[in-house]
Amino acid sequence: MGSWGALGPALLSLAGVALGAGGSLFGQYLVSRASARQLERHESVAHRAELKNVILKFPSIASQVEKAALTCPPSGGSAADCVLDQLVGGLWLAQAEVDLAARGEPLRGAAHRCAARLAEAARGEMAGASGLRGSQVQFMDAAYDDMWPGQRRAAGDCLAPS
Repeated sequence: MGSWGALGPALLSLAGVALGAGGSLFGQYLVSRASARQLERHESVAHRAELKNVILKFPSIASQVEKAALTCPPSGGSAADCVLDQLVGGLWLAQAEVDLAARGEPLRGAAHRCAARLAEAARGEMAGASGLRGSQVQFMDAAYDDMWPGQRRAAGDCLAPS
């Protein structure tokens, strides 16, 4: 019994140290996990904001190209052609920004198809705006899916052409 009286407190204090170290390590693990999740959320929010800006820029430039292409007949070398060429160049740059910022291939492909159709319209290879609407709707659908993957749109969010 004498040896237990000397070893008992030492073993209990050793067990307390081990329990404290284990608790400390577990606490650090939980803090690390929470920090990692917070960083992921922060990066996701930052990416979504960047993607939103890029997505909003593309249709803005696309509408300028569409308006210029459909209102100005091709005249071969006029100032309007020069402006239209600059707008188409800006459109392709905006498409490249979408390509870099997009998470998935559907948005990249939709942006490219939309830009290609608008470039055709700018060159006078398309008769009217009806051929552009489908690619624009596909772009907006893909943009929505890329920004909010797996979420369905409400009935009022429909982007179908009128």
